[in-house]
Amino acid sequence: MAAMKPRTGDGPMEAVKEGRLIIVRVPLEGGGRLVVSVNDEEAKELHRVLGTAVEAA
Repeated sequence: MAAMKPRTGDGPMEAVKEGRLIIVRVPLEGGGRLVVSVNDEEAKELHRVLGTAVEAA
């Protein structure tokens, strides 16, 4: 039987390459994590959009 891990928002933001996808895990303020899988093209677009938002701030 697999070990159960608590689902908390603790821990760093991370992105790992798994096959053709990049899995992004973002801790949330209320607990838990937002997990998103994107391909290379989507990751580049996300990078561009986030960069634009950061520059505007």
